[in-house]
Amino acid sequence: MTICQQHQQRSYPQIRDKMQPGDIIAFGGNSLFSKWAKLTTRSAVTHVAVVIKTQVINEANGRYFNQAIEATSYNGKCGVMLTRLSERAATYNGDMWWLPLNSQARANLENNKTAFFDFLFQQNHKPYDICQLFGSAVDATDDIPFLKEMSLNSEDFSSWFCSELVAEAMERGKIIGSVNASEITPIDICRFDVFQEQYVQFKGESKTITGYNSLPFESWQS
Repeated sequence: MTICQQHQQRSYPQIRDKMQPGDIIAFGGNSLFSKWAKLTTRSAVTHVAVVIKTQVINEANGRYFNQAIEATSYNGKCGVMLTRLSERAATYNGDMWWLPLNSQARANLENNKTAFFDFLFQQNHKPYDICQLFGSAVDATDDIPFLKEMSLNSEDFSSWFCSELVAEAMERGKIIGSVNASEITPIDICRFDVFQEQYVQFKGESKTITGYNSLPFESWQS
């Protein structure tokens, strides 16, 4: 079912083989904190993760499963972790969207993928940064806070919140230019002009991502 030119709805099995490393998964939760984040950021998106496609070892038929890396609280654990997308889609209480990178962002990532993925894997198991998450969400009451005013959060990579991790990885992969990752909110990630024209919702009732792919942002040339 097509909701608008940008927004489609599909099931996870229909799109799992189209996902590529570096694509973004956006989430819209229903927890108390997620509801607060929706209010302060004025969007349906409360969390983001990065897709990593993992080949199953010793399988002649080429089977694989999609993983994501994210800074979150999940299955009794809290911090940066690898999660299996099929399980996330089956158990997540809320909405999920797939945001595929556009051709320019994909080319930049291809030329800088070692830096991108090395950085992400080096952050695995680092703690979750709830304090800076609150700070970034409050700043999001401005239209484009990280461009219009001085940040309140200073970059600190000893611990992570979700969009901070994703923004820094995108910078390392030269998908975007330099940002203060500690001031980037989940909806900021979705608004960077680095995605394909269409995004797909594969979990939850139909909701659009306001401002999707609308913020012109310098993609570094490789």
